[in-house]
Amino acid sequence: MKLFKKIFFILIVFFKTETLFSENDLFNVNNIQLEKKDKVSQKSLSDQAISKGFNQLMDKILLKNDKLKISTLNLSTIKKLVAYYQITNIDDKEKTDELVNFSVTFDKEKIHDLFYKKGISYSEISDKELYILPILIKGSEIFIFNNNFYYEKWNDFYENDLIEFVLPLENIEIIQKINNFKDNLINLDLENLFKEYQDKNLSLIFIEKNKDGNEKIYIKTLIQGKKISKNLNFKYQNLSSNEIDKMIIINLKKELIDLVKSKNLIDIRTPSFLNVKFDINKKNNLVDLNSRIKNIDLIENIFVQKFNKDFMNIRIKYLGKLDKVINQLEKEKIDLKLVNDQWIIRIQ
Repeated sequence: MKLFKKIFFILIVFFKTETLFSENDLFNVNNIQLEKKDKVSQKSLSDQAISKGFNQLMDKILLKNDKLKISTLNLSTIKKLVAYYQITNIDDKEKTDELVNFSVTFDKEKIHDLFYKKGISYSEISDKELYILPILIKGSEIFIFNNNFYYEKWNDFYENDLIEFVLPLENIEIIQKINNFKDNLINLDLENLFKEYQDKNLSLIFIEKNKDGNEKIYIKTLIQGKKISKNLNFKYQNLSSNEIDKMIIINLKKELIDLVKSKNLIDIRTPSFLNVKFDINKKNNLVDLNSRIKNIDLIENIFVQKFNKDFMNIRIKYLGKLDKVINQLEKEKIDLKLVNDQWIIRIQ
């Protein structure tokens, strides 16, 4: 009888796992502020918030080229992707019009379906830090920390919540290493240059200023353990020198964000599966496991394959790379380890 009750309990807990979608906030867009003017209806304001929230979400998770694939979606289609939204009034005594704050949550399953049909991969960035050093080159002179507008003003323009750009403090060792390669800067080794930041995302940028206003840029990065290099040319007309420098920083930031996105892509069309064993005991509580897994966006579904009073075999359907899934599990205090050719999952 006890075994029957236990099996019945297991079935209740996992009965709906085939539609288990995470409660992760990747598809939430918060703090969408709009002004509610006298003649603007609540419906019109909500439509504006949904449209603005959708554009912000796409900017956050899609590459530039993929955003073009959904640029023709009309508002009616976008509204069908919304799970729900919330409205909060904001008091601002200096404004005559009422400020309204929206939070819009898009339905993950519907977004996935849209991306599947359009052949779009989206990005979920777990490591948001990018250690970066922009180096200015003028003729035969190299400016690293001092008299380098790009180093000094890098974080003054184009704020974003996708990537945290971290610039190293002035360091004599970095200066010496760069000077040793002044005739062959492209061959500078990133990991050797940024020894303090092992296992981090790294970027080195060379900005060559020319008298004709044609700025040559070389980007060298190490993202998610993968080396990426890129040449760029920027040419700006009818702008002052300071305006050109500002635009270079803005465009470089956008380029780097896209590079990080490209190494954190999730392809809806190619899910992976993993068979794991879950030992049932007082610590390994099924309800607790189910609750924690719901917070993991990369895990789409879990399926019960076999169970008895001592253990359960589970098949996990996930998106993206396995190491990222393991990292997300660790954040939820769940261990996933390979033991004697068998994947074992445990609650910490």
